[in-house]
Amino acid sequence: MSDLNRIDQIVAGYQSTQSPLIYILKDVQKEFGHLSEPVLTRVAEATRIPLSEIYGVATFYSLFTTKPKGQHIVRCCNNAPCWVNGSKDVLEKIKEYLEIETGETTEDGSFTLEFTSCLGLCAVAPVMMVDEQVYGNLTPEKAVAILRDFKTKGSANA
Repeated sequence: MSDLNRIDQIVAGYQSTQSPLIYILKDVQKEFGHLSEPVLTRVAEATRIPLSEIYGVATFYSLFTTKPKGQHIVRCCNNAPCWVNGSKDVLEKIKEYLEIETGETTEDGSFTLEFTSCLGLCAVAPVMMVDEQVYGNLTPEKAVAILRDFKTKGSANA
């Protein structure tokens, strides 16, 4: 089945839903990994919604991405409790270890580094999340050890 047909199927599944665009974009992103320009163009054609409106939604909500992301998403909390407990130092060490800036993906595609707002674990600040797993009471060294473990597991599965 072609990519275009798959997009049409996703759109058709929401024909009876009022204001289905967010649901459609969520499913399309799950299918393709990110919302590239050709994908968004096809969604616009299939929904008959102007591309500018679709692009506006896709770039407004942080759960959507128009760029490919890494195999693992590293989210560092940047709210006040984490900040006063050393998240800046943790983040700097993570950036140094991964050799990327916030919002970037490692050259090998294994990690994407992002900021996130509060993860609700202020009692164990500073906190980061890797994929769906949350880690608290971080030090710069502990954060790097966690990421090193993900790298090791990833290369073991290759």
